[in-house]
Amino acid sequence: MKLIVRGKAKLQGAFSVPGDKSISHRALLLGAIATGKTKVENCLVAEDVLSTAHCLQQLGVQIDGVGSPFIVVHGAGGANLKQSDEPLDCGNSGTTMRLLMGILAAHTFESWLTGDSSLQKRPMDRVAIPLQRMGAKVEGRTERYLPPIRIRGGKLRPIEWALPVASAQAKSAILLAGLFADGTTLVHEPAPSRDHTERMLQAFGAKIFVKGLTVAVVGPAKLKGTTVIVPGDPSSAAFFCVRQQPSLIRKSPHWA
Repeated sequence: MKLIVRGKAKLQGAFSVPGDKSISHRALLLGAIATGKTKVENCLVAEDVLSTAHCLQQLGVQIDGVGSPFIVVHGAGGANLKQSDEPLDCGNSGTTMRLLMGILAAHTFESWLTGDSSLQKRPMDRVAIPLQRMGAKVEGRTERYLPPIRIRGGKLRPIEWALPVASAQAKSAILLAGLFADGTTLVHEPAPSRDHTERMLQAFGAKIFVKGLTVAVVGPAKLKGTTVIVPGDPSSAAFFCVRQQPSLIRKSPHWA
């Protein structure tokens, strides 16, 4: 079978790149525990981010514009979320589940977090174990803490924790819990991971310190609502960042 690709007219035009998923998640979550309104522009409209929004709504957070790129989150102001009568369905989003665990670790009520069949096979031990060390009660299936997860939070204490592997989600969950602890929580990484959480916590008013592969947050922290303009996702833009080179296409052995 032969496939021949020949370039013709150049691709020209402009378009808006969908918002970054990781930053969209964090904008909603931080806005939910901040005081005042958080405006989120170019929020990604996708199932994972919608899972975060719907879970926060179940926890009593008013969110305007869900399902659109322009969101307004009315913050609860600290550990003031309300207990949900139903399990929190995180869909297929590990980010939703892990970061919510960090926030719910500071709430005294019991919460159940679940997800689809795929998410229920993903271990949550790298988040559950440090949160238990901080004072929360966490239960899951097997020693790897497979979902559904039951968590009951309370008064948290700061910890110093070394992650076994670099993980932005595990790091973020511990830092979010550290916002509510009385003292400094430190997280050591074996290698760099995405630093969206650290940067956004600073924008919301938290005291964050970064030195090498160590991140520290000082609690208790009071976050203030702000405006978050979510940058476009590079992976979504990559498909359109092409340069037409017909000669290279014709000579490629893959198309011969």
